[in-house]
Amino acid sequence: MVDKELVIVGGGPAGLCAAVSAAQSGANVLIIERSNKLGGQLVKQTHMFFGSEKQYASSRGIDIADILLNELDNFKDRVEIMTDTTVVGMYEDGVISVLHKEDNYFKIKPKALIIATGAFEKSLAFPNNDLPGIYGAGAVQTLMNVYGIKPGNKVLMVGAGNIGLIVSYQLMQAGVKVLAIIDAAPKIGGYLVHASKVRRIGVPILTSHTVKEAIGKDCLEKAVIWEVDNKFQGIEGTEKEFETDVMCISVGLTPLSELVAMRGCEMKYVPQLSGFVPKRNENYETSAENVFVAGDVTGVEEASAAMVEGYLAGLCAAEKIGHRHKNYDELKADYAGQLADLRRGPVGQHILSGIKEIIE
Repeated sequence: MVDKELVIVGGGPAGLCAAVSAAQSGANVLIIERSNKLGGQLVKQTHMFFGSEKQYASSRGIDIADILLNELDNFKDRVEIMTDTTVVGMYEDGVISVLHKEDNYFKIKPKALIIATGAFEKSLAFPNNDLPGIYGAGAVQTLMNVYGIKPGNKVLMVGAGNIGLIVSYQLMQAGVKVLAIIDAAPKIGGYLVHASKVRRIGVPILTSHTVKEAIGKDCLEKAVIWEVDNKFQGIEGTEKEFETDVMCISVGLTPLSELVAMRGCEMKYVPQLSGFVPKRNENYETSAENVFVAGDVTGVEEASAAMVEGYLAGLCAAEKIGHRHKNYDELKADYAGQLADLRRGPVGQHILSGIKEIIE
């Protein structure tokens, strides 16, 4: 059994910001990350961020990851990092069990815990959806932006949210032909600035359309789509067929909240937040004392919001175990103000309506 002061599970944008904030407050931090490097989704995001200067607006995700890692370097005496490490158990007595590089199993007893595990991609059900050549958008980003590999030559993008639009543009920059972008919703879900870029290049965006089936023997060869009615049911006679070797599925994310539930935190299904999320207070502390959450595990939003939530959770978790930042009240108010600014507009109001259902 190893005793630690503050353990952060997840080294993505929320986890890194939580670590920076907690370390600045004087806490000793252990970051546990299942991948072989820190950064989470940031390491594959080459587009520039929106938001404000405080959320690194106009910086690319890959650069933001480096900025945060450089900030952590200022606290080497307080921050410990374990990559290639998976938390496999959480228990009511506060102990967590950890598997490091598949052969080193041990237990940790932290004074406080921040769970920042992020989210996972939703899938889409249709015949032959397991054919090689059908990817999630995150996998396509990883192939292109991390490993420099083209996923194929002709792509049908499923999903016109921000990720679907952004990845479509990145595919075209890599020399891949995007045949069309389809979305079952009647309106484009992403920012119009992203939609305008792909439309100017000549890519059609077909709303109220979804996949009927994928066709192929050993890999994807064709995709059949059709229109949907106002109940999202396919309309016979509206089918369109595309010869394609890649279908990219970008239909949203779901909070990766299994560890939170395993710890015994009170959970609730909230559609506006994209799935089961933990109930929490304004300090991001769950119903389990000294267990905090931050980022997409609390409800799926943009990475900018995840970073601010990380800063806030790190600040509050450190304070709870005796490390109160000298500017605690000012910083807490500033982070709350940043989140309020990020949640302005129709999408933000949708998120806020969900948050009201989990705040205790």
